[in-house]
Amino acid sequence: MTARKYELTDDSKTIDGTTLRRIRAVTSFGSFGSVCAGDLGGYVETENNLSQEGNAWVFDDAQVFYRARVFGEALAFGDARITGQSRVFDDALVSDDARVYGKAQVFGKALVAGHARVFD
Repeated sequence: MTARKYELTDDSKTIDGTTLRRIRAVTSFGSFGSVCAGDLGGYVETENNLSQEGNAWVFDDAQVFYRARVFGEALAFGDARITGQSRVFDDALVSDDARVYGKAQVFGKALVAGHARVFD
């Protein structure tokens, strides 16, 4: 069984009728200790949205919900929103007010930022 790197907190928000919960790191991980135990992250609907493995993380007020998944070394920052059945993985970054939705896949060293929209 893989050690857990985060837990869901009681802090929640509702987006489009879906309740999301803020995450909190339970261990330190990432390059140069970029996430420390106790750090609060962004919001997910369930633990299926963010892998407990690797260094993937959701920062700030970023949100991941529905069947979307962030894993590998991927990161979400700012007010980014990753939804639908989309996947963000490898070393990909989604930040600012960017939206990834539908069945989109963002991977490799891709950067989706600003007010960008990536879908299907």
